[in-house]
Amino acid sequence: MKIVVIGAGSVGMLLASFLAERFQVTVLVRRKEQEEAIRKHGIHRINLDGTITRLPVNVSTKYEDIRSDSFVIVAVKYTHLKEVLPRLEKLPEDIPLLFVQNGLAHFDEVLKLPQKTIGFGSCQFGAQKENDHTVNHRGIGVLKLAVERGKTGDFQWFSKVESASFPVQFVDDAEKMLFEKALYNCFINPLTAVLQIKNGELLTNRHAYILLKALYEECMEAFPERRETVSFEDVVSLCKKTASNSSSMLQDRLLNRKTEVESIVGAVIKKAEKNGKSLPILKTLYHLVLALEGEKT
Repeated sequence: MKIVVIGAGSVGMLLASFLAERFQVTVLVRRKEQEEAIRKHGIHRINLDGTITRLPVNVSTKYEDIRSDSFVIVAVKYTHLKEVLPRLEKLPEDIPLLFVQNGLAHFDEVLKLPQKTIGFGSCQFGAQKENDHTVNHRGIGVLKLAVERGKTGDFQWFSKVESASFPVQFVDDAEKMLFEKALYNCFINPLTAVLQIKNGELLTNRHAYILLKALYEECMEAFPERRETVSFEDVVSLCKKTASNSSSMLQDRLLNRKTEVESIVGAVIKKAEKNGKSLPILKTLYHLVLALEGEKT
């Protein structure tokens, strides 16, 4: 099995590091500097116990290096996905594709691609990029997989890499999976980005906790059918498990990068409005994040 991971941010590098323990992995990157770093060092994964695992991987900047017998994982953020989709259109139709972006906005766009087998992933683990070749595994969490189109069998090899540190779960409904992950992101990401606090402080800061609880109740009023599968206890548990983590949206803010607020929060707001519901707290956080980004009117 030849695996290509497009994108070497925190998620791409962590996935590549675990997959490289069993398979031949090629990482496709945009920058020459990162290509040189990974070619020289491989990928270094800082494990939960502080040890470092060094994994040799291939690296390239050329889509032409993707072979017809590859399995392709697209791990770029949604903000870069539009640059990647035209390249994917030119790949052979028989190459299976897996997309692991946050949010909902990419779902319909991806399904316009010609490939016969397309799946989606929801990453529940914690990961933080330290440098161009090092990723910090910040928390154990399941990688959920759902095949939306094509052969489920093309994804079964993931069971060979599953471990206590890298759990994998197959689910039936990709869109439902992505929406539920987007809800968790909506509870944690914009609040931590605006308040500039780590996930655990949403529980220990009294005012942040009040906002978190109010935000949860607002979203459950808009999507009452999700209350059974997304409980507030689950949200609290996630904050505890990732207490020392900085959310991806906070990391983007601190590094002055464009966040995924549109594809995550904006998509959930649109879904609620389509159903005749309003989300005033979430909408306020959405505009605050955009204001912090300095978006021009």
